[in-house]
Amino acid sequence: MTREQLDSLAAEFRYVVTDAICRSGVGHIGGVMSLVEIVITLYFRIMKAKPEDPNWPDRDRLVLSKGHAGPIVYTALAYKGYFPKAWLTTINKNGTRLPSHMDQILTPGVEITAGSLGQGLSCACGLALAAKHDGKTHRVFCIIGDGESDEGQIWEAALFAGHNRLDNLIVICDYNKMQIDGRTEEIMNLEPLADKWRAFGWETFEMDGHDWDAIYDTIQKADAVAGRPAMIVAHTVKGKGNRETEGL
Repeated sequence: MTREQLDSLAAEFRYVVTDAICRSGVGHIGGVMSLVEIVITLYFRIMKAKPEDPNWPDRDRLVLSKGHAGPIVYTALAYKGYFPKAWLTTINKNGTRLPSHMDQILTPGVEITAGSLGQGLSCACGLALAAKHDGKTHRVFCIIGDGESDEGQIWEAALFAGHNRLDNLIVICDYNKMQIDGRTEEIMNLEPLADKWRAFGWETFEMDGHDWDAIYDTIQKADAVAGRPAMIVAHTVKGKGNRETEGL
């Protein structure tokens, strides 16, 4: 895809998600918008998948630990052909198959049910360890939030992955520097965030989470890491692309 095509797709995704959340009256626009470029890059440029066969054993897996950002993943799944785009108009509504937090039973293409923050990385570690034991070569991607990085379970999982040298695991932290109660640095300062992950035995990178080339190149570098898991600290803007929410 050309840069123009990627920009156009990102704009369309932002419109679709904003429209769906506003119509339902429920949702987290800010934490969804900060992930648009990252999710598009994963689904349209990086990950191996077969939408016609969501349970294909050799597919790459994506675990969205910050499950409240589910609408952006739903949009990517619909545009990839996992289910009809018409479903997107039902996001967060009663009876939907696209609930506020992702559900692996309801939604084709969703690997892990999300809800309680901090648990997704542990699930991703389990998927990566199982792949190692089974001799599989697929990759496990996991997206975590900076707000949920206050959770102790994130750091227990980080220690586990480093100890077990899970080099088939690539984690991206959506570092938009805001959480529900305010700025992350004021609620629970994470800095020096990259150095913390290095101390837990991870190969660690940083990138601009809205720059197409930076995202693609950094994920490729992370994929080439051997002998340890990879963390990508993605510097993003909460609410990116929405005049009413950007940076708020």
